[in-house]
Amino acid sequence: MLTYFPKYFSTRSIIAYGVTLALVSALYMNRVLPLQFVLFGVVAVVTFFVFSNKLTMAWERYSERMFPKKLFLAALLIRLVYVVFIYFYYIGATGQPHAYQAGDELFYQGAAEVWYNYGLEEFLDYMKTYVDFSDSGYCWWLALLYLPLGPYVLVGRVVKCVIDAFTCVLLYNIGKRNFGEAAGRIGGIFYMLMPNAWLYCGVTLKEIEMAFMIVLFVERGDLALRSPKLKIQDLLLPLIIIGVMLTFRAAVAAVLAAAMVAALIFTSKKQLQLWKKILFTTLFGLWMLATTGVELLQEAQTLWEGREQNQTVGYQYRSEIQGGNNLAKYATASVFAPLIFTIPFSSMVEVQGQENQMMMNGANFIKNILSGLTILALFLLLKRGDWRKHVLPIAVMCGYLVVLVFSNFAHSERFHFPVLALELMFAAFGVTQLTNKHKRWYVIWLVGIGVANIAWALIKLKGRGLA
Repeated sequence: MLTYFPKYFSTRSIIAYGVTLALVSALYMNRVLPLQFVLFGVVAVVTFFVFSNKLTMAWERYSERMFPKKLFLAALLIRLVYVVFIYFYYIGATGQPHAYQAGDELFYQGAAEVWYNYGLEEFLDYMKTYVDFSDSGYCWWLALLYLPLGPYVLVGRVVKCVIDAFTCVLLYNIGKRNFGEAAGRIGGIFYMLMPNAWLYCGVTLKEIEMAFMIVLFVERGDLALRSPKLKIQDLLLPLIIIGVMLTFRAAVAAVLAAAMVAALIFTSKKQLQLWKKILFTTLFGLWMLATTGVELLQEAQTLWEGREQNQTVGYQYRSEIQGGNNLAKYATASVFAPLIFTIPFSSMVEVQGQENQMMMNGANFIKNILSGLTILALFLLLKRGDWRKHVLPIAVMCGYLVVLVFSNFAHSERFHFPVLALELMFAAFGVTQLTNKHKRWYVIWLVGIGVANIAWALIKLKGRGLA
């Protein structure tokens, strides 16, 4: 079993990115990616794959007690440096400390400033009038952060850095408990180095907090289900998270509740004794009835009944708006389902109004590559019959992606992010299972990812009449 990410795989991943970017640039020379976004991509890919190899080997010497501390501090430092850099980058690029096309950022920032500037009563009126319930949680959270020091965006982003660094540690705990020490360490390092996480620490959006709550839900829930002793407090926190998540994104709350039900039903009896299954199921049912159960059932019903219409209308709209892709109207769940672990593909051509996507070209390419390891991990768990030992993380990750398949955000990187950490954990397990026979398959996978990204560049340009 491998205990590190081999140089063979990391080196070829970097080469694959370079070759794909060069081919895209040569094929679509009139739409070459601007230099600044090329640099973002190169730094992201080289940093991730070089240090994934070096750190997974170098940090093996740290004890199980020391490793989480090292992981937390390193992750925090990386995120703080990035947040300071991107703060001034955005000011120079957009004239304000927010990302390109920062509509949602400005909405959250404006809502959170009301309490500080005008008082609680005015804030409550504003929330009631302008903010949906499923967005209210983040507005409350941000407003409370701003109260002591003022509505400065760096305040919220520094707190995000701390939260996300702790997410790395939680992911390490989940991986270690489910797949062993090596997988836990690789998964924690993968997430520490993942540029997508850096990006969301540097913007005023709710994705970092959502990812943290999802990982915390899995970590505490998994511990409660695995513990030989009855610890109600370990189950209580996941139940609270379901309620809080209703105010961040209701669909995710429904996924978490469904995942807990799946875990209680399908988890192996060797891992979760029958009497604990009955007790936890009873407690879970009573909690849902007393708190958020009705709202979750309504949300689940709404999602299911409107899945096809919402997706059709959403992509039809994207095909018709100015600057949209007229090929978007052909997007369906059947197209996205086979690709859901891998998408979104990388934006390696210049398209006006898609600066955020171009900035993330390297980060998305990393995700494209690692998705092969995630798929390998799930395949091995199914083949070996071990999936029942890991029902909760599998159910959360796959349940969320199934909902995404039937939405009109299936190719949106932002909507993929909340479960990216779990995907990286399974990818880390996939790394530990690699052998020499996988080298050829890995290279074939890299070629496939390169071809898919070249095709995606054509689709982006063709659908907009630019190619």
